[in-house]
Amino acid sequence: MKYQNHNIEKSLIKGLRDGNQKSYKILFDQYYNWLCNYVYKLSKNNALSEDLVQNVFLRLWEKKSTLHITSSLRNYLFRSCHNEYLMHLRQQKKEIDLLDELKWKALFQLYQENEKLQQEEDWLKIEKAIAKLPRKCQEVFKLSRLEQKKHKEIAEILGISTKTVEIHITKALRFLKTNVSGFFF
Repeated sequence: MKYQNHNIEKSLIKGLRDGNQKSYKILFDQYYNWLCNYVYKLSKNNALSEDLVQNVFLRLWEKKSTLHITSSLRNYLFRSCHNEYLMHLRQQKKEIDLLDELKWKALFQLYQENEKLQQEEDWLKIEKAIAKLPRKCQEVFKLSRLEQKKHKEIAEILGISTKTVEIHITKALRFLKTNVSGFFF
């Protein structure tokens, strides 16, 4: 019986190599459901199983003239379906990895945009609070913190003592710490 099956397989393979559609249809009818069941056991997805098995049969027809089967036809188709399923998993993993990468890039960009907006809002709060300081205190604070001038330079620019500069800066810092949440100057 096994010898007879072997001869039938050889005949079908030869017919397939010669482009005989009847041989192809016999192969398809004989193995399609069995292969779909095998792939379904791996994937638990009927539609995917059918797609993958159809891909194997499509490639079998496309490569019929160069077909080289050294084992049984059944083993060849079995291995082909198994490999097709593995290729599907690899492709799926690549797609998931790509989606993860895109998701993290989008989240990071959103975070940066939110951070920038938050900084702008914080700066507006600071500017409003600075505007509430007495004029001289504002000038000293801006020269000190925004223009990075030393106390002695500020004293010379404004014509006041360095002690007065220190008093204005202390007053401004105290006011900002109590009126601007998260103030860090």
